[in-house]
Amino acid sequence: MPAQTETIELPGDPPLSVRLKRSRQARRVSLRVSRLDGAITLTVPARASMRHAMAFLTERRDWLDQAVAGTESPLAVTPGVAIPVEGRMLTLEAAPIRAARIEGAHLLVPRQRPAAAALAFLRLQARDRLAGRVAAHSAVLGRPAGKLTLRDTRSRWGSCTATGDLMFSWRLIMAPPRILDYVAAHEVAHLVEMNHSAAFWAQVHRLFPAHDEARRWLKTDGAGLHRYRFEPMV
Repeated sequence: MPAQTETIELPGDPPLSVRLKRSRQARRVSLRVSRLDGAITLTVPARASMRHAMAFLTERRDWLDQAVAGTESPLAVTPGVAIPVEGRMLTLEAAPIRAARIEGAHLLVPRQRPAAAALAFLRLQARDRLAGRVAAHSAVLGRPAGKLTLRDTRSRWGSCTATGDLMFSWRLIMAPPRILDYVAAHEVAHLVEMNHSAAFWAQVHRLFPAHDEARRWLKTDGAGLHRYRFEPMV
């Protein structure tokens, strides 16, 4: 049976909306604030009372306020907005051109649908960079990769199927190049070890020795890449 959900309005300054999720699998109460959009989720055991849930929220109100204040609000990508491209902040500028290009500290895009043009440019760059790094890492291991797919995933930066097909988040092109390179190495290592064992991490280290630093970057800064919205915000 799927988890049951409802919304709790928590009074205060500011008032907060909390998604209450009752789960048969939950053994204890847990509270999470999404780093992507600040959404608050309280997960409780299926038989937990509303009184218990409210007491838990009240007890942790100070932490909640700090956590919500620390999340970055979504940012619509429009001309004049700066977006990260390979770790550099570039200002989006609509220009009388046919194809997007980088000039200095600006990402120039056609005047028609500038956000869509910027998105297409980023996806093209992501595919090019990832294909290059996947090929390089695959050559080191002697294991050819399968099809490369780009998606806008929020739960993972990449994945590898049992048949060797690789999927990556196109938003990796917004991160510094070493971060994209690490994720490519991580997924290529799965061509040898389809797990996260010591043997797997040995392969990752062989391909990308600085993987610990890259993992820390993704943990602390990766969520911020998702705040940039390339579609109309309603």
